[in-house]
Amino acid sequence: MTASQFAARAGAVLRRRRQAGSPADGPAEAAQAGAPRSRLGSTQALLRRHWLLSILLAAGLALRVLAEVGYRPALIYVDSLKYLYGASPGSEPLGYKVPLKLLVPFGGLGAVTAVQHLLGLAVAVALYALLLRRGVNRWWAALAAAPVLLDAYQLQMEQMIMPDTWFEAMIVAGLVVLLWRPQITMRTAIVAGFILGASATVRQVGEILIIPLVLFLLVSVRDWMRAVRFSAALAVAFALPILAYCSFSYARYGHFWLARSQASTGRLVAAADCATLKIPADVRPLCPTPAEQQALGPDALEKSGQSPLFSAPVPPGTRGKLIGELKSAIEHQQPLRVAVSILEDAVRLFAPTRQPTHWVTPIQRWQFQTSYPTYPPWINICPASSKLSAQNCMVSQKAAVGQDGDQLLKPGGPIIVGVQRRAFGPFRARPLDPSYGGSALVNKPIAAFLHGYQLDGGYTPGPLLAVFALAGLGGSILALRILWRRRPARSAAVTATGTAGLQALGCLLFSGTAAIVLFVPDIFEYSWRYELPAVVTLPPAGVFGICALLSYRRARNQAASQPPAGASAASAEPSAQPSARPSAKPSAQAEAAES
Repeated sequence: MTASQFAARAGAVLRRRRQAGSPADGPAEAAQAGAPRSRLGSTQALLRRHWLLSILLAAGLALRVLAEVGYRPALIYVDSLKYLYGASPGSEPLGYKVPLKLLVPFGGLGAVTAVQHLLGLAVAVALYALLLRRGVNRWWAALAAAPVLLDAYQLQMEQMIMPDTWFEAMIVAGLVVLLWRPQITMRTAIVAGFILGASATVRQVGEILIIPLVLFLLVSVRDWMRAVRFSAALAVAFALPILAYCSFSYARYGHFWLARSQASTGRLVAAADCATLKIPADVRPLCPTPAEQQALGPDALEKSGQSPLFSAPVPPGTRGKLIGELKSAIEHQQPLRVAVSILEDAVRLFAPTRQPTHWVTPIQRWQFQTSYPTYPPWINICPASSKLSAQNCMVSQKAAVGQDGDQLLKPGGPIIVGVQRRAFGPFRARPLDPSYGGSALVNKPIAAFLHGYQLDGGYTPGPLLAVFALAGLGGSILALRILWRRRPARSAAVTATGTAGLQALGCLLFSGTAAIVLFVPDIFEYSWRYELPAVVTLPPAGVFGICALLSYRRARNQAASQPPAGASAASAEPSAQPSARPSAKPSAQAEAAES
């Protein structure tokens, strides 16, 4: 055999071994070559199995990329200055400053909004996974995840430097932890309590989430002593981040609170009928006329210098006392008017359309605009060619709007912020910190598309949210009925009812959370911003409720079609024999629900 023939045969052997993944390459090399193909195949199978969620995720991702590219470096709102520059100290908890400090060095405010968009996608996936784990089929689970993925109000808030996206993510994370296993454990109660307690350091309304959590544990855990222990552990874990924040606040600023308590002054005077209200003569100038009530609404009546509460002439040093007398008179003489006002605002969420009204904070603030939105004197833009100083730019922009905070659209340019340290105090103008990003830039075609998408129906319809709320109410009643009828062993009762019991409990927790986090802010003032958590609470509550009712009805029909109870002693009391513990595997429950 010649050398050339030997080389040819050796090369052929090596090629055959390499193609077959023979031991000549070694088992490690063969495994490494097959691993990418295996992972790719698993990913493709996962996408095919959850194809509807995959489509929704792709659409949600595309919309978020457009928002990120359309408005640079980010959308900055009046309240954004509280977290960026410490404006109005004490008015809001400042836990949102933590992610800002961590993310700004990696890309300015654009990095913050990018992470907030990812959080929105993660919230949708978490809700979908939880619903599957509790036996909801993939179609219903995708329906519950769709609002947070596609709602333009959610997208706009994620693009804005505001804490609301983080607040929503913490709510969902805490509820998912608490419901992830069929049986609640001490560990899950503690972890969920800590996460939801930490949400109060981002938005103060989070501190009342302790109410639905404790009530849920008391009605769903097996026996009273166990329920009390779990509730106590959850309450301690819930309080830890709040106490830690308040301790830091006391050491740094001298006050032991999350933020100053929100006053009800605006709500009360906006609802009052001053013509029939019996008040002293020196208090009457502070009571607004119907025209002022409609023009200003609760928010501006409480905070604006144009409100008669602050513009009416009164003897020096008496304004606070007179406002207190006015509030007391309204509370005692016209409580029904106040209650009706709150309820009228609470049902706005379920309206078929979202129309602007003078009564509430302008809805345009939460909508994409075709140009960059500014709010003089807080947020201003002046062309670089004008060569105005920061202070003069702010003054000129303030003169261009009728009321402080009115939205003024600008094509883009250097951002000038006006920082106010105290209510009715002076504004100090300065250019936006370079570390936060450059000048405001708006991609006109993208901005026009997002604006049209939002105004032409790119949000969760109010009637659909109403259906979710009613279904959540029905599912919650079912959960209480199941637990009440089998009080001696409540967890066993849920297990005995199978999928319906697990879904009903999920509905109860999400519905209770929605009721608290959506209704309580309405007591003080209505804002479309405060209704945004509806997209992460009402859809899963409604889907859980619908599926629980369907599962319960199906189980009753199956039980009715079984042989008579006297056929065997064991079948006499089926509810007394708890079924096997439901599988914790999402795929198994999903397949069982779909069959």
